[in-house]
Amino acid sequence: MNVWVEAARPRTLPASAAPVLVGTAAGAMAGGLVWDRFLLALLVALAVQVAVNYANDYFDGVRGVDTVTRAGPRRAVASGLVSPPRMLAAVFVALAVAAVAGLVLAALVSWWLLLVGLGSFIALLGYSGGPRPYASEGLGEIFVFVFFGLVATAGSAYVQHGTVPSAAWIGGIATGLLAVAILVVNNLRDVPTDAVAGKRTLAVRIGEARTRTLFVALIAVGLVLAAVGVPVAAHSAWPVLVVLAIPLAWEPVTTVRGGSVGRALIPALGGVGRLELAVAVLLAAGLLLA
Repeated sequence: MNVWVEAARPRTLPASAAPVLVGTAAGAMAGGLVWDRFLLALLVALAVQVAVNYANDYFDGVRGVDTVTRAGPRRAVASGLVSPPRMLAAVFVALAVAAVAGLVLAALVSWWLLLVGLGSFIALLGYSGGPRPYASEGLGEIFVFVFFGLVATAGSAYVQHGTVPSAAWIGGIATGLLAVAILVVNNLRDVPTDAVAGKRTLAVRIGEARTRTLFVALIAVGLVLAAVGVPVAAHSAWPVLVVLAIPLAWEPVTTVRGGSVGRALIPALGGVGRLELAVAVLLAAGLLLA
């Protein structure tokens, strides 16, 4: 696999695409789908997540958090495939892509969107950078829920026709919880090496047993909100189509509950990504039909 594609962590990218799909569909209920705004919002979300992943690769590599002994997929900087300066440059290239797309979107919709974008960039760099990165303080889940749940979904709805219906907020909570589940299983896998490196993620702080329980709860609540809350908010039964995605939860949930550790958790990471994307596609289809 190309080193830059690998460093972008494709298994996690549904976390950025899913809220845009749900938010766009909810916003389109007010007056139809505006394709150029949808595509720009999707590009912003994907570029921001790629920047997050590149930044995490860079900062964890130079700080010695990631090493060749880690259980997860190799990291470009830690394994020597990419030099730290090149990875840092890639972070700013991804940010530039997000900034240009965001600027065009703001010009089409509202210049106030630039403040949202600026806040996202600051939060992104503080995730694993700075003197006290909050991903190492057990706060990474909050960042993911806010920006890859509420902000991305509500923002995608708003750029369609200037409104954020209740279905978008509930859909944002649902997709946000599933995105957090991706991070939780990722951090569960890395508990041994993170603890040694002094990276105090939420999984390290609460322990593996509670992290497994948290993971299952996130999946369960996210699916219930998607299957029940969104249809109620949309005043339509069409979003109930999302129940077709529920079987995809079986593999990651049983893997995590079964006590898998290390590399054995990698399939669960991809499984949650597929689950979130399926939930988003089905919710979006249901909202558009509504």
